[in-house]
Amino acid sequence: MSNRGVVYAATDATQVTTPEPGMRRQVLAYSPQLMLVRHTFEKGWNGARHTHPHHQMVYVVRGHIRFEAEGNSWDLRSGDSVVVNGDIDHRASAFEDSEVLDIFTPYREDYAG
Repeated sequence: MSNRGVVYAATDATQVTTPEPGMRRQVLAYSPQLMLVRHTFEKGWNGARHTHPHHQMVYVVRGHIRFEAEGNSWDLRSGDSVVVNGDIDHRASAFEDSEVLDIFTPYREDYAG
């Protein structure tokens, strides 16, 4: 089986970063068009409001988070998901310890480095 299409894959827990208090990030795989990232949030974590040009899909694996965008908010629990277009102001916070899978397109160069 050819692995020509695989640009990067990581499953080593040592590759987890802590970009802000209460959040851990692990880049799982990416190509120039697509990126899969695991985020874990500690109960009480409040993410900074931000924008980025990437489209983003958020899938809650476990836990309970609040996701805010464009003046709306959604309480998301295990099995819930949301899609955010690029350049939309958004933020998230965690009501309990939570795990989220994020898919970005195109990939985030700032996460890949």
